[in-house]
Amino acid sequence: MKKEKRYGLLLVGAVLLIVGIALAVFHYNTSYQKSVETGNALQDVKAQISAAKDGLSEDGADGSALDELQARADELSAQKLSQERPYSYSLTLLFFAILLTGKGIFNAVSGVSAAPRGDVRRLALAGLLAALCYIGFAFFKIDIPVGPEKTSFHFGNVFCVLAALLLGGYWGGLAGAIGMTIGDLTTSYVTSAPKTFLLKFCIGLIVGFVAHKIFKLSREHSAKYVTGATVAACIGGMAFNVVADPVVGYFYKTYLLGVHQDVAAALAKIATVTTAVNAVVAVFAASLLYLALRPALKKAGLFMEV
Repeated sequence: MKKEKRYGLLLVGAVLLIVGIALAVFHYNTSYQKSVETGNALQDVKAQISAAKDGLSEDGADGSALDELQARADELSAQKLSQERPYSYSLTLLFFAILLTGKGIFNAVSGVSAAPRGDVRRLALAGLLAALCYIGFAFFKIDIPVGPEKTSFHFGNVFCVLAALLLGGYWGGLAGAIGMTIGDLTTSYVTSAPKTFLLKFCIGLIVGFVAHKIFKLSREHSAKYVTGATVAACIGGMAFNVVADPVVGYFYKTYLLGVHQDVAAALAKIATVTTAVNAVVAVFAASLLYLALRPALKKAGLFMEV
């Protein structure tokens, strides 16, 4: 099939890249620096709350002062979150622009095959799985505070991996990245959104590559082969995440968020544990879901050839 070189995506990606860099630099030096100051004030108030609780337990003093401190802590927490959002949005745009620019360069150099209109079913399924990724993270998680930051156990990775198994690496990676990133941007994990976008997209690419490029999972195989290939693909994607999440998280928090190295190191250690647990859950749950959905989708005529 003849390939045509296209430059539209490269142009859009380049423009967004410039805008993303400009916005990231601006918001880092304005609103994000204010959020750091607010975070320091919040830590001081939390220390006062801890001291006030100790005082109440020792002498039974009136708790009105503690209530005032807690109200102040809630106010500062909300203020800090609102100040972090512009920089996090800018970084997310920047990472998305890098992805578009890379794809645009590929289209300009290698060309794109002329193809019919996109499959509406694939787009609809990608949207559904992105929504499930969001729900799995935003509503099914257990937060673990670590100093001024926190990490969590969650089910978002289950649907991120499932998306790659059903749709392939590119579409599945996008579904996982978009769904999980929206989950970060709409919760208190807003500063993790850019890192999440990058890592979840990579998870999708790896799972999709192993499942559909190495094992050719979308073709007809025995049940035993499909089971082994599914588990292997899930393990490949989650093994990457177990290593990459704490490592990328450390450098991301240290050099892009300005978190102190000791705090970033502590977060990376905790993240290793939570990411490993999330990975085990994702491998088992995503494998079971895919193996259950595969025959049902085939019977309904909705199984995607990748």
